This record gives sequence, C-alpha cells and structure tokens, in this order.
Amino acid sequence: MTDINVYARRRAALLAEMQSGIAIVPTAPERVRNRDSEYLYRFDSYFYYLCGFQEPQAVLVLIAGAQPQSLLFCREKNLERETWDGFRFGPDAAREAFGVDAAYPIGQLDEKLPALMANQAALYYAPGMDADWDARIMRWLNQVRAQSRTGVSAPQRIHDVRAALDEMRLVKDAQELALMRRAAGISAKAHERAMRATRPGRMEYEIEAELLYEFRRSGAQFPAYWPIVAGGANACVLHYSDNKARLEDGELLLIDAGCELDGYASDITRTFPVNGKFSGAQKDIYELVLAAQTAAIAATRPGAAWDAPHEAAVRVLAQGMIDFGLCQGSLDQVLESGDYKRFYMHRTGHWLGLDVHDAGEYKLEGKWRPLAAGMTLTVEPGCYIRAAAGVPEAYWNIGVRIEDDALVTENGCELITAATPKSIADIEALVGKD
Repeated sequence: MTDINVYARRRAALLAEMQSGIAIVPTAPERVRNRDSEYLYRFDSYFYYLCGFQEPQAVLVLIAGAQPQSLLFCREKNLERETWDGFRFGPDAAREAFGVDAAYPIGQLDEKLPALMANQAALYYAPGMDADWDARIMRWLNQVRAQSRTGVSAPQRIHDVRAALDEMRLVKDAQELALMRRAAGISAKAHERAMRATRPGRMEYEIEAELLYEFRRSGAQFPAYWPIVAGGANACVLHYSDNKARLEDGELLLIDAGCELDGYASDITRTFPVNGKFSGAQKDIYELVLAAQTAAIAATRPGAAWDAPHEAAVRVLAQGMIDFGLCQGSLDQVLESGDYKRFYMHRTGHWLGLDVHDAGEYKLEGKWRPLAAGMTLTVEPGCYIRAAAGVPEAYWNIGVRIEDDALVTENGCELITAATPKSIADIEALVGKD
C-alpha cells in the first residue's frame, strides 16, 4: 500500500535543501508510436518520486520559504475522455489523494506560472532535459523580467533540480526497498521459468515470452528494459536485442532481464547451457565469472569506494584469463595494459532504483564516492570471448554474465535477487525441466 506521507517527506526534504525559490518538475510526455497509437505511458522518475502521481500532462511546482507549498497541475476531470482513455483524477481528487497543498487544471499552467515565479530568489528545474520545456520556462521567466519596472523581480539564479534529487534518490527508503524486493522476487521467478523452458531447438523469442509472461502475471507493469535473450555467439553482444535465433545444442544462453513494479526496476542476468549441461570450457568461464562476482559482492560494503567491487572483480577475471591462455603476462602487466578489456569491457555495476541505470553521481570531486547503507546497485561481472586469432578455440563464442541486485547494509550487502538460481548444480537441475 502506497503511503502518501512518503512523498510529502521527500518534497519537504527538497524544499529544505532549496531554502528559497521555486522548483518546476514536469512529468514525461506521451509519445506517438505510429498513427493513432502511442507508446504505453510511463511517468518521469523525478516527478513520480516527489508525488506518486502517474497520469500524463502533469507538473509539480514547489515553492520554498517560510510557508512552503506543493502545487500539482493535472488534467481536468472529463467523463467523455474517460470513456475513451480511462480514469483521470482531476485537480480536486488529486489534491486529496496525493497530499499536495493545492491542485489546478493543467490548462492554467501558462497563466499561473509567471505569477508564481515572481519575486522568487531562485528557479529550480532540469535544464536541457527537454527543449520544449526549456523554451516554455524561459518564456515564463521573460514574462516576469518584463515586469521589472513595476517592482517585480525575476529569479536571479537557476539551479538544476536533479542535483539535489539525485542525492536523495541514492539512499532508498523503506517503501522503495519493499517495492524493489517484490520486483526482484518476480524477476527471480521469471528467470527460473526461462531456465525450465529452455532446450535445444527453441527460439530466443520463445524464452523471451516466458519472461514477459511471468512479469505480467505477477503484477509487474513493464519490463524494466527489453530483455536480452542471447544464445551462443549472441551472448558476446552486450546489448543484443533481436532475440530471434534458434538455440543450439552445446551453446550457452545469456538472459539479462528484469521487471519494473510500480516504477522500480530489477535487473538480473543468468547464463546457462541450452542442453542443461556445462561443457568443460563453459564451466571454466562460468566459474571464473562467478568467482569474480563473489569477490565483488565481498567488496560491496559501507565506506568502500564505488569502484572497489569493480576492482575486485577485474583482478579475479584477469588472473583467470591468464590461466586460460586468453591473456599473456603477469597479473600486474595485464591489469596495467588493460589487455583483459578484450574480454571484459564494461563496469561491474550501476545504481538501481526508479531507473534501471538509476540517478546519482559515481564520483565526488574527482574521487569514487563511498558506498553507504541504503544504496542499491547491481553486481555484474562478465567474460565475452569472440572467435579470434590467438584465442584458444575451446573458448570461442562463450559469453557469460552473472548479475544480481545488491542493497548496501550496515555490515556489508544483501543480494535481493539471491533467490535466482546461480550455482552450476542448481542450474543443471532446472534447465529444460518444465
């Protein structure tokens, strides 16, 4: 059950950070997919974080100072349009349901905003996010400036509201963590379902369908991103999305998929043999990536630098690449030259939350920021070996990634996706067993 007081506390925190001034936070626009058809609507994450309102054509306005205010502009109640498009709150019901101080029809935005901006010391919004909004806000600002001879002053400072919100969003509250755990549980079931459904001769898109079915039947509204279902050499393509190849006996299948539940993302990757049994070379690389993930998880703890899990994973991966003849030289030489990047070219994680690559800086004043309890991130090392001269043929076209979602705790981290099968024994017991 959503607690609207959570949103009120977030707004209060932002207003306190602002101290004075006005913030304008619009939600996302609707997007046309093709003639007379729009993409399924998804709200803007910053807007939703502050008020929980999910309808399009809405703007949140916050006014800081001695008497802080939260104002919502949204679509009017319209029974005819509801016949076509579904329920809409309207300003009166929205004010009560979402706990804002006042709500107005979105059609009054151009009329009211110049007056609300007048005599404010600072303006907070997201410059550069949308050209139309940049132009609209500048138009309001110029309308206020045009009143200067009447004693009205315009905001003298413009701040990017995302800077403050990014810091707030980095540490998740109890409501967010409850949603993320539920999303993780749904995604774990979907990956298990996909493993059970996999066998030689099936198509990648058939396995994709199993994932999407489990997401939706469990209440998730969307995939958090389009699933990667990559068999054989396709697993060496990091952002593979065609999902149309036949799954062949003796190949691995890499699945990177997670659902979005009430705005919050999960993000899981598992890799397993299409026929249910790892070959020797596949087992070598899988165990190497699993060891790298174990090292990265151990390095994910409060006070550790953001980069510590990545560095821990890279050392394990690079040594394994030397052991398997993929790289030559000492560990220090391979790390210094970056030769390992031929087979591991991405970072070991990213922030996770309302966005699958969530808000928040990774460095502060040029240094990797320290992790803190309440932060959520992925831990996802991998190894991708394309067919190439000088690469042992036994490892050609093996691509492995293992990804879990981690919550930094007071003493270390909790894998909220730990229910997703990962050990070789558990995987081999599941694949093809539906």
